[in-house]
Amino acid sequence: MRIDVLGLQAFLSIAERGSFHAAAAHLNLSQTALSHRIRKLEEGLGVRLLARTTRQVALTPAGVELLPKARRLLDELGDAFEELRLQARRSDERIAIGCLPTVALKCLPRVLARFQTLYPGTSVRLFDNPASEIADRVQNGQAAFGITIVAANRWDLDLAPLVREPLVLVCRRDQPPAQRPALTWNDLDGLPLVRISTETGNRVLVDDVLGERRDRLIWRYEVQRATTAVSLVRAGIAYAVVPQLAFDLVGDGHLRAVPLVEPVVYRTLGVITRKGFPLDPAAEALLGLIGETLRDTFPDKVA
Repeated sequence: MRIDVLGLQAFLSIAERGSFHAAAAHLNLSQTALSHRIRKLEEGLGVRLLARTTRQVALTPAGVELLPKARRLLDELGDAFEELRLQARRSDERIAIGCLPTVALKCLPRVLARFQTLYPGTSVRLFDNPASEIADRVQNGQAAFGITIVAANRWDLDLAPLVREPLVLVCRRDQPPAQRPALTWNDLDGLPLVRISTETGNRVLVDDVLGERRDRLIWRYEVQRATTAVSLVRAGIAYAVVPQLAFDLVGDGHLRAVPLVEPVVYRTLGVITRKGFPLDPAAEALLGLIGETLRDTFPDKVA
């Protein structure tokens, strides 16, 4: 049975005020509109709820029975609406996002500083995880959006590319490869290399480029993060193929990032969101700042 909320609201207002005129004024309705609501409610229930004379309005026995139930129902409905409003307000004050660690380290400090001036009362929870975990967190609603590597997308996620970031070979400046303006992938033969874990999208990119040749290379070490790989290069014990941002974060005057060519390989960074779940204004603003910062970082490589 369909519940006539407007009719119950009209009935309750008349019962509490004892007058159609006072009830109509309270609900900001005309008396004709109020009478129509009561008539519709009574027709739906099949009983008369109000006995109206020229001087007064009285409740019928059915009206007396309905009154406490109508009051309780409308009170519960009002409480439910208020709780939803409070939840929406709390969600506006808290944003959770996923982001690749290198992007988080490079871009988010200045992004969040700017975001704080726009939304000073909003807190941000950051999941700085590998690409696969970011997709999981967005998919299950833990994160409003994720900044990640563009790859094969999931059916229930939307993906929008932002920028392309080149892969480079990191070496010490006192090592022979550092003297070259660029290196081909064939030049990696014989070099002790750091392998990035299969949990990262970077490993997939490198493996795809090398093909069968990857098994002939000297993989001396395996690490979980690109920034750790760069630290091993600094120690002079290996070379590493990493995204440009990883070098920018931890590189110094003793290291050089040598461009890799034939072919030049990029990882495309983009944003993923859940299909059918639009971002709220604060999350939209935060995403806009991140995209702007990435485009400033790679101005000639906008996806």
